[in-house]
Amino acid sequence: NFISRLRIYPLFVIFFAAGWASSVTPQSSASDPAEAEALRCLEQGTAKLEDGDVQGAKELYLRSCEIHRNASSLFNLGVTHFHLKEYDDAISAWKESISLQPSSADAHTISRPDLALHHLEIASSLSPEDAEIAFNHAAVLEASNRLEEALEKYKLAEQFGVSRAVVHIRNVCSISAKILMQRADAAKPEKLDE
Repeated sequence: NFISRLRIYPLFVIFFAAGWASSVTPQSSASDPAEAEALRCLEQGTAKLEDGDVQGAKELYLRSCEIHRNASSLFNLGVTHFHLKEYDDAISAWKESISLQPSSADAHTISRPDLALHHLEIASSLSPEDAEIAFNHAAVLEASNRLEEALEKYKLAEQFGVSRAVVHIRNVCSISAKILMQRADAAKPEKLDE
């Protein structure tokens, strides 16, 4: 389990960036058939998200929210919105998650990427070869538009065995290339019509 590998680091708060969903709450119960169905959707959504099917996960989290709206389903729905670049929807879902469960560290830290970066920098210095820390660090750097640093961390994560880092490396390289092209175009002097 990913959570158990985080040791003492306060990194569980940055799951959103790497695509990790919040786990089912300990007080979850399947005694009510509707709650059982919502829980099933939540668990299936998390499995889809871990397999890289963000849209499929989103649909299942939406269904879970329709059946039984709770902090976990809303937090996970926010994760899918974030990965689909639906940032306003992600923030709304996370805010509602916080309102339902104000003690949720995951949702609170999403609103503080600077704090997540600080924690990840500490964790990286303590465990420089931890693949998941490198991947999470890269994801938060990418979300903060620090693409060169993100690329470096994604490459480390891939080197240490996180296969899904390859997709992120490709995406960051693509975004970086577009930014460089825009800068080059902006730096070109305009030709005067003669």
